[in-house]
Amino acid sequence: MADAVVGKDKCGEQRLVSLPLSRIRVIMKSSPEVSSINQEALVLTAKATELFVQYLATYSYRHGSGKEKKALTYSDLSNTAEESETFQFLADILPKKILASKYLKMLKEKKEEEEEENDSNDERDDEEAEP
Repeated sequence: MADAVVGKDKCGEQRLVSLPLSRIRVIMKSSPEVSSINQEALVLTAKATELFVQYLATYSYRHGSGKEKKALTYSDLSNTAEESETFQFLADILPKKILASKYLKMLKEKKEEEEEENDSNDERDDEEAEP
């Protein structure tokens, strides 16, 4: 495990993980089911998180437009979350970007559909109420 050195801390010593362990501890403690966190579990969670993020970024870069641009973009990540079965659980966290005008249009259409549905429900209720 000592050969998995990634970065250096403030004192110049080598660290096993790059993510700040204090932040990961806070996130883990935010769960009501967690009462105490073993230091080894904390380091393993941090390392697993780093490896997952690295895999997501690499996969998104290889399967997206990143190769052409030599850059990883948000749209590459959101496309991966939407199209890859492995990363499907991230679809809500990494939604596709849309223009504000398209979003407003979608909201307007949804509102009109709901109003039509309510009107048709009111008509059915009126018909049922008449003897």
